[in-house]
Amino acid sequence: MAKIRIKDIAQRAGVSVGTVDRVLHNRPNVSPKALEKVNQALSEMDYKPNMYASALAYNKSYNFFCIIPKHESEAYWQEVEEGVMAACERRRDFSVSQTMMFYNRFSPETFSKVMTECLRQKPDGVIVVPSTLETTRKYTDQMHEQQIPFILLDSYMPDLKPLSFYGQDSFSSGYFAARMLMMMAPRETEIMLMKQMRGGNVASKQQENRETGFRHYMHDHFPSVAIHEVNLSLDDKPEHYDDILEEFFAAHPQVHHCITFNSKAHLVGNFLLRSNRRNVQIMGYDMVPQNAECVRQGSISFLIAQHGYMQGYACIETLFNAIVLKKEVDPVNYMPIELLTKENINFYRRKNIG
Repeated sequence: MAKIRIKDIAQRAGVSVGTVDRVLHNRPNVSPKALEKVNQALSEMDYKPNMYASALAYNKSYNFFCIIPKHESEAYWQEVEEGVMAACERRRDFSVSQTMMFYNRFSPETFSKVMTECLRQKPDGVIVVPSTLETTRKYTDQMHEQQIPFILLDSYMPDLKPLSFYGQDSFSSGYFAARMLMMMAPRETEIMLMKQMRGGNVASKQQENRETGFRHYMHDHFPSVAIHEVNLSLDDKPEHYDDILEEFFAAHPQVHHCITFNSKAHLVGNFLLRSNRRNVQIMGYDMVPQNAECVRQGSISFLIAQHGYMQGYACIETLFNAIVLKKEVDPVNYMPIELLTKENINFYRRKNIG
């Protein structure tokens, strides 16, 4: 099909080239009659604008902010960061950049401070891992008022009316984890659930929902199995974790299976390797390097992947499509629930888009 030029549209509509240009770029000073003629010509000619060319010609820069929890290196959130940066690099011809900001997951006050600074800098779009619903709502309401599109990452809170959401269906993920675990342990009477809490709370709503899904499955199918919680407290020093685990396994010699809903399964996995305990199987989350190494060495049996890199990358692409290219985007994007083992972990492609 031949390329439709502005000149062709103007000729068909009986208006000037300048009028067509103003209509195509939503500029003012077009009379209602001229606008009607141009829109009719566009419809008759089945005109499809080149959104990429238009965005490049507009010569505007875009800064997307990403608000995520503080984290250590080689953590799940680092994967998200790398995905965000890779997507911005892909779109650098459109002057897309990113600003990372970090808050303490257990401190709504630090979230408020970071969000206040973010909005002060007038971002073009925001990716945010939410704090509590009410704390987050204060800032999402402001973004709606200021017409700043935002994406929720990790925890879905539909009441906040985000442009889009990326993350797993946490309840289904926990339910799936329970089913997979009990396929390995159908005759077990006790299971260890490792948590990392601070002040009696886990780090995210996502972890809470995973545990809820897990417990629903266990209640429905294995109600007699005892679930023993072990807290490797974030208020404690990591060097004390071995003592906590040693005491637990000494007191519960019948526990041969452990599950955790965070990315720190390697804390138990490395303990098992150091203590030469080979009769305990672990299921955890996230293909971070320390977890992956424990899978290769056999102290972790299964990991559920949630594609942190893909989530970060996709969030930037969604903001780009919505804001720069003016495209419709999907409001809810659940990530796949994938099970990684020693046999397939080396074939898992962390950076599999872009």
